[in-house]
Amino acid sequence: MLDRHSLFWRLAVLLVGFCLLMIGLSYTWGRHVETQNAFLSEPARQVLRGYAGEAEQAWREGGHAGVERWLGEMRQRESGWVDVLDARLRPLDGAELSTAEVQRLTRLRGVDWPMSRRSVDQPWVRVPFPTSPEQGMLVIELPERLNPGQYRLLWRVLTNGVIPGLFTLLLCVGLYRMLIVPLNQLREQAKAWRADQLSARLDSRTIGRHDELGELARAFDQMAERLQGTVALQQQLLRDLSHEMRTPLSRLRVACDGENDLERLRDRLTREVDCMQQLVEDTLQLAWQDAERAPMNLEPIQLQALWDMLAEDACYESGWSVARLRCEVPANCWVEGNLNHLAQALENLLRNAIRHSPADGVISLSAKREGGYWRICLEDQGGGVAEEDLERIFAPFSRLDGSRPGDGGFGLGLSIARGAIQRQGGTLWAANGKRGLCLCMRLAVHHKVEDSALLSR
Repeated sequence: MLDRHSLFWRLAVLLVGFCLLMIGLSYTWGRHVETQNAFLSEPARQVLRGYAGEAEQAWREGGHAGVERWLGEMRQRESGWVDVLDARLRPLDGAELSTAEVQRLTRLRGVDWPMSRRSVDQPWVRVPFPTSPEQGMLVIELPERLNPGQYRLLWRVLTNGVIPGLFTLLLCVGLYRMLIVPLNQLREQAKAWRADQLSARLDSRTIGRHDELGELARAFDQMAERLQGTVALQQQLLRDLSHEMRTPLSRLRVACDGENDLERLRDRLTREVDCMQQLVEDTLQLAWQDAERAPMNLEPIQLQALWDMLAEDACYESGWSVARLRCEVPANCWVEGNLNHLAQALENLLRNAIRHSPADGVISLSAKREGGYWRICLEDQGGGVAEEDLERIFAPFSRLDGSRPGDGGFGLGLSIARGAIQRQGGTLWAANGKRGLCLCMRLAVHHKVEDSALLSR
């Protein structure tokens, strides 16, 4: 789809402007050069005015005889037709003009006029006497050596060849900067990725372009950021996983070396294997969430019904009473999400809250409508965390020793929950409530269910 920032329109404007510029240049500058080449040069004018001065001097000194002598000398210097005439175009040497010569006298040109080259014959030029133009004039067939436009070929080469070539070169430079330079930058970034330099980024001017190349550059940078984050997460997961695996393996080694009771050894092995299995499963799930980018199937979910199911399972696992898991969510709280992933995220949040709650603590779930979203909050009574750690608790393998009572887990539950919520188009963050930590998520409202509820009323 072509929009107003499309590269097509930029190229179209550039090429159309270039064509119009070349047409205008060819018409105006070419015409100007042709016109200027039609006029006599200043040295040629001085030669003709000098001849007119000599003719005037011959007329004053010798009259008809003087003009006749001068014309004889002049015809030896110049091969073309030449004569000295009075104001009525009569020869001052007393000669008679032929009919053809009289007709040519009607097409005389001044020295300051353009010399027409449409005919084969040389133009006849009229040059008045310098001091007394009313007494006579010199009429001479323009000598070929004085013809204007001696550099006509050079000007044609410049006008029709060199100058258009320079403008075409400028057009190529503009197209190169517009098209090739961004592509070269993309190529260099691809080479940097191949050399494991994932931090390489494109120039801000290329990213800021409002066309297809700008969109491609932004996609490249987003892909680079994505790759860099994925590689960093994988490396961090490997480091953390290897660190976390050392503890159960060390306990297994100690148990195998020092435990004599086979039943106790079997129980110890079972617990440690289950611990390592849970650790590996959580780590793989976190890595899968980061790598999986397929669109998620969303469906309407009633949060109150989902909470009842999760609360029942949590009470069975933890031994809590149902009264300690309070649900303050309205019945019309329908969200747009994926049931499995939302249940997993909410279950991780609930287990985390139970793990860090005091013995007589209460956990409450509430929801508030905010425009097209539901803001859902799960609050415990575990004392909260420091403000600077509210974001750090979502990092993988992050455990705040001593910040909240209780222990257990590997610090992956909140990371998995945030990834699951984000894949559904929601957000998850933490804040300190009145008595404990408040984990808040924002999910889109499912409008179709609300609309059908209103129609049924």
